Amino acid sequence: MRVSKTKQNLSVRAIAGLHVVILAWSLPKAKCTGLMGFAIHRTDHTEDEAYYLEGMKVFTATDPHLARGSLHSTRQQPIQSFGWSDYTAKPGHRYTYRVEALYGPPDNLEVKRSVAVEVKTEQEEVGAHTIYFNRGAAASQEYMRRFDHSKPLGDIPKATDPRWAWLSRGAAEAIQQFARRASGPNWSLRVCAYEFRWGEFAACLKEVADLGVDVRIVYDCNSNPPETDGSIFPRDKNRTTASDAGIQTFCTERITRSDIKSPPISHNKFIVLLKKGVPQAVLTGSTNFSVGGVYGQSNAVHIFDNKAAAAAYHDLWKLLAGNPKHNELRDSLTTVFDIPDDQPDRGTHAVFSPRNSLAALDWYAKLAKESEDAIFMTFAFGMNKLFKDAFANGSSRLRFALMDKLLSPGVRKDKREAAEAEMLAIRKLPEVRIAVGNRLTTNAFDNWLRERLTGLNSNVQYIHTKFMLLNPLSDDPVVIAGSANFSDASTDSNDENMLVIRGDKRVADIYLGEYMRLWNHYAFREWVANKAEGQELKPLDPDSRWWRSYFGKTQQSSQRQYFSGIEAS
Repeated sequence: MRVSKTKQNLSVRAIAGLHVVILAWSLPKAKCTGLMGFAIHRTDHTEDEAYYLEGMKVFTATDPHLARGSLHSTRQQPIQSFGWSDYTAKPGHRYTYRVEALYGPPDNLEVKRSVAVEVKTEQEEVGAHTIYFNRGAAASQEYMRRFDHSKPLGDIPKATDPRWAWLSRGAAEAIQQFARRASGPNWSLRVCAYEFRWGEFAACLKEVADLGVDVRIVYDCNSNPPETDGSIFPRDKNRTTASDAGIQTFCTERITRSDIKSPPISHNKFIVLLKKGVPQAVLTGSTNFSVGGVYGQSNAVHIFDNKAAAAAYHDLWKLLAGNPKHNELRDSLTTVFDIPDDQPDRGTHAVFSPRNSLAALDWYAKLAKESEDAIFMTFAFGMNKLFKDAFANGSSRLRFALMDKLLSPGVRKDKREAAEAEMLAIRKLPEVRIAVGNRLTTNAFDNWLRERLTGLNSNVQYIHTKFMLLNPLSDDPVVIAGSANFSDASTDSNDENMLVIRGDKRVADIYLGEYMRLWNHYAFREWVANKAEGQELKPLDPDSRWWRSYFGKTQQSSQRQYFSGIEAS
């Protein structure tokens, strides 16, 4: 849901997803003289609560010197930015946000402009698309405040430990609830997994199978190069999980190729629900069926209640369960979805891989480069050359990238300097905003707590989602999301799936809110990590100069104008 309002030259736009409400505002430059920042007051009409939202930065002159990690009311310690997001919003709630422009000395701030907007957050189970994002940000101040410097989590979730539910934020529950929709002999489940290493999920499948549900599982069983301990990932853990749950007889071991040393991976993560043999719905997304996938790195669970789409995924499952030859599979899947010359048709379409060319990846890159409004992309394994071109030379006035690492793990040492220089040149462009996963490793500055990771992920620790948003705030947004990284291998080699969704503003708002939650989180942490050792974060600016970078040809100005919807300089 999106709402905009202007009063006294202050323009405010709110974009409400499920758990996130993005607030963006703008003032003419001439009205910013003496501007000290903005306060945000929130009224929750559903729970009958009203208060000012809180931040962490303070004016030196009015610093109350509270305990490290404390929050402060934005009425006394305002936000010196033209945007803010409420990450404490709840699905299906009605909120009024009042944005107040504050002027005057830090010890006597005065409200001179004020705009209130009312929004209702989306509900999780409305319409054909149901979407869940886990927290994906254990390395956060909120996690440390709530759980008191908790040690890294173990390998097995414990029902009595509240950290698990907080990290899941409904993702783990959604996967199990989807499986439990199959409630008896008339029902079937078809699971396709790269990582099948989540004991709770395996036990859930055993539970429904005991009710008479026909459960069948295909998981990756390629003979990959061994890990340092000699085990084969993910094959050995997949087998152990199935055996421990007593469901190994339900499983088919997927081998993409047996004739090469490093075969393509069977990277799908989806479940098809069938009733009386008729596909009803599909659960897909980026979330591996592993503890680290559900509770650690950022991931999405996307449920699509659509019989035609479910049937397409069921056909895919049947193909993979037969362990077809690689070239035959590529030929079969290439015919499933014809790559358009331009924009996708309105509605939702599935793209399956491997394909016999890079046409799908070329198409995604073409859409990104030719988009004139804005693009938002996630990259778990570096940025493909096609998208480097789209970010460097594209038409979009705003281009966001959220990355687990700045460079691909495959970049050779002798190529790293040039690769880093290339990415640095891209991220300096005023239209481009890039954030890379990081955490606060010290609490020796400012008022922040030291952060730690869960310890559940070794390779991809931060950003594992795979999605692209094209023009998300328009009336005709495009969301492309699923299991496939935007890479050559994900297109012509690996078993993958993507959903292409055009024209659904609700879906776009949900994805955009979660994107910006993670982007803002990691952009700050990367910035801190790159600061000189011993250099402290600056307090709030008492001289009203902070707003100048939000005007002119700057990254902050582009972001202000796009999210607020106000083009005035």
